[in-house]
Amino acid sequence: MWNVVISELRKLRRPTLFLGTMGAVVFFSALFSSLLFLLIDSPDGNADRGRMVGREVLSLAAGGVQGFSSVGGFLGIIALCVFAAQTAQEYTYGTLRNILVRQPGRLRVLAGKFIAMKLFAIVMIILSALVSLSASFILAPRAKVSTDLWLSADGRHALLTTFINIIISVIGFGTIGMVLGLLLRSPISAISFGVLWLLIVENLLIAVKNSLQNWLPGAQLASIASGGAPTGPANGIQYSHALFVGGIYVAIGAVIASYLFVRRDVSN
Repeated sequence: MWNVVISELRKLRRPTLFLGTMGAVVFFSALFSSLLFLLIDSPDGNADRGRMVGREVLSLAAGGVQGFSSVGGFLGIIALCVFAAQTAQEYTYGTLRNILVRQPGRLRVLAGKFIAMKLFAIVMIILSALVSLSASFILAPRAKVSTDLWLSADGRHALLTTFINIIISVIGFGTIGMVLGLLLRSPISAISFGVLWLLIVENLLIAVKNSLQNWLPGAQLASIASGGAPTGPANGIQYSHALFVGGIYVAIGAVIASYLFVRRDVSN
């Protein structure tokens, strides 16, 4: 299995894939974090969906990771695209048959590819954290936001918690991307379906009936990345609920895709 991991990592480090993906991570991490501080006095809001995150919130111990937390959902979409493309292209290029000649254990091949792509996703998250935190520290004085609590014990705990939540969320999105790649066996189809569902279909369904946000997979994984809604509000998704429902979606999809990967013919 570890030979499969090494082989997959060699593909993931291709300059066109690695530099392009990491470049997008750097750009959007810096953008999301910068807007929190540059638009802090804007009446239209400085966070997603027009929310206002004021100086009082940004000055708290968890204020330093607000930007990092807000970019978590976008990192998940990137992971979904990478996982889907790397899985489905084995069928498109016909390389899966050659891989199985060297390693006939299909589940070992699948596990090795999954581990390699998880490592790739973790590198993305670490880079995003560094860029987001750097942008926050640089722009905080300009926005008159105190950073005294950011490096305290509570601040470090908030960073660790956010980092773990984003890893869970991103791996969940990536797993869904891998499932789509195995089911559709076409990179374009898998990516298109995943992105359209997450960015358009789910938002339309939630706009029509707000209670659906408690049951749609993308909403659950995005809520995990942000740490869930504070206890009490009626219009948010609680962290434990998002973790439970999102985990069910990911687990069921992984079981179905694994079964099909083992049973179906390897050709597209």
